Amino acid sequence: MNKDKSYGSVMVVRSARWVLKGLAAAVLLNAMPACAQTGNDAVLEAREALRKKDRARLAALRDSAIAERNPLAMWIDYWEIGQRLQFVQADEIAAFYQRWRGTYVEDRLRNDWLLELGRRRDFRTLAADFPSFRMNDDREVSCYALLADHLAGKDVRSAARSAWFAQREADDGCALLAATLYDAKQLTEADAWRKARLAIDGNKPRAARQAALMVNTRSASDVDELADNPARYLTRALGGRQANQLNTLALMRLASTDPELAANLLNGKWEAALPPELAAWAWAAVGKQAALKLLPEASGYFTRAALLSAKSGVTIDWADETLAWKARAALRAGENAPRWQQVVQAIDAMNPVEQRDATWVYWKARALRALAKDSTEGDGLRAQATELFEGIASQFSFYGMLAAEELGRPITLPVAPQPLTQDERDAAARQPGLGRALTLVAIGLRSEGVREWNFTLRGMDERELLASAQLACDRHVWDRCVNTSDRTRSEIDIAQRYPTPFRAEVMAASKTTAVDPALIYGVMRQESRFQPDIRSSANAYGLMQVIQPTAKNVARRIGMAYDPAQIMDVPTNVQLGSSYLRLLLDDFGGSQVLSATAYNAGPGRPRRWREGPKLEPAIWIENIPFNETRDYVKKVMSNTLLYATLLNDPTALQTASLKARLGKPVGPREVTAPPPDTNLP
Repeated sequence: MNKDKSYGSVMVVRSARWVLKGLAAAVLLNAMPACAQTGNDAVLEAREALRKKDRARLAALRDSAIAERNPLAMWIDYWEIGQRLQFVQADEIAAFYQRWRGTYVEDRLRNDWLLELGRRRDFRTLAADFPSFRMNDDREVSCYALLADHLAGKDVRSAARSAWFAQREADDGCALLAATLYDAKQLTEADAWRKARLAIDGNKPRAARQAALMVNTRSASDVDELADNPARYLTRALGGRQANQLNTLALMRLASTDPELAANLLNGKWEAALPPELAAWAWAAVGKQAALKLLPEASGYFTRAALLSAKSGVTIDWADETLAWKARAALRAGENAPRWQQVVQAIDAMNPVEQRDATWVYWKARALRALAKDSTEGDGLRAQATELFEGIASQFSFYGMLAAEELGRPITLPVAPQPLTQDERDAAARQPGLGRALTLVAIGLRSEGVREWNFTLRGMDERELLASAQLACDRHVWDRCVNTSDRTRSEIDIAQRYPTPFRAEVMAASKTTAVDPALIYGVMRQESRFQPDIRSSANAYGLMQVIQPTAKNVARRIGMAYDPAQIMDVPTNVQLGSSYLRLLLDDFGGSQVLSATAYNAGPGRPRRWREGPKLEPAIWIENIPFNETRDYVKKVMSNTLLYATLLNDPTALQTASLKARLGKPVGPREVTAPPPDTNLP
């Protein structure tokens, strides 16, 4: 019901005291003697001192925590050194590494320190420390490290070019790397303009300005101007090589707000005025933005881009996001349009990693199967499609399930793994990082706890992951239970991945609302991962992530006496969320697809998005303009199918159909249907 977030950006609003209930002391203590009960209070006080920037109090709490061997002393130490990092010297960092060797905070501080070294331009120290960075998940750090290698005489051009193009934000590290290689003539002016186009296409004008600045200061100033008002810029644009680059950026920027106007300008003047390669970039940007707005012309715009690309003789390396919208626009174009070839072309142009995503494996297979009908190479295309379906059909995901149906196979649950032994359970309970994570979650520091937990999982085998997941399940930290279980590949415990906590509340709400309990669980798993005491950044609360205005509206409609303080009460929260689902189902003619979309994005958006041609539900879902909502609906629908089986007869999955659950084609509201419920929040 949170209209602006997906699960993951949540924070604890109450201490989850029940997490600690029964938790063995050894789990919490990192092999240290037990500390006083006030140890957790000291951690919370330190966090507050950090928030208030009270350095003296934070330093005192750190010294006390270390002296008392508080099991979370490392976190206080990390907060204390982090808030004065710009003044710290290497010997103090080395001492911190030594104190907390092998822990998450050691690697977390290394990440921060590497960024600081980059800002200090101390590339020799950075090069020495970088190989020990185990997470290695910070692109800016990677850019600094590549720059250090370049300064040491290594050839980093290819890796640097890739890292710079992939970095969306205007950070110091990647910009410095690019500028240095540009001055060394290892990056070209063409590279700078391509980066600027990618940045404008990704709505990152500051990054575009950084790239243009490498060419000259006037170009950077022009980027500022065209980013602010592209239509005005185009009215007084000049000709010439660099002007063509800037005019292309202006057209791309204009497309982000008014793709139809940008298309008109390209048709009227600019396609002929620009070199074919740059005109192709402009048309692709128009196509992407038109596709995001679900305009029927989008596929045609992409066709114009492809023709100009061919005319230029240059193979244009468009961003994967642009290619994804090319494929989506082709799917939306309809059966009578030459869409399937465009789908294949778009997917084949993506990078290899993106091509292996189940989304594009499925749609390429569908496209090949459709193209086989009128091809002299039909048998080969059908065989290739079958091979692609086979590759994902065993996945318990939206497209994995649809692939299984395309192959005519029942969706079967995996054989349950062997039960965990007591030794395996004990080993998980003895993992210091897992224990610290559970403690952090219990005292309200969920973000820190999640990071500690995920770091500790690195390198675990399947059985260790199952045991860690079970530890979280047993402590009712359901998000760590589910997410950890999701990591296994060969030993899959479906009951662990799809738990059914709060069953009494769910069944009671299902009975009073006539909403399928599988759908309630499908939504709940995606909304909150069954954490009852969380609040999102958009102020959605509890298991069903209900926001206060919706809670008040629904309570009034169902005649529930409601006080805002009740929103975290489990039975109340589940009842309100389920009742809202009932209202959505009634408003959208029973469509679970449209109702799930409305639950995440609000009812007004799917009402707009359903306008246009009638579409197969999977195609309609794939064309949802919001990345978060698109992913949400896919997961809710696949969750619901699995819960329908787990709540009833496990053998029922053999006759279950995700396509059937997706329902009839999605299109405009039927003329015979009642008017939309405009009072729905």
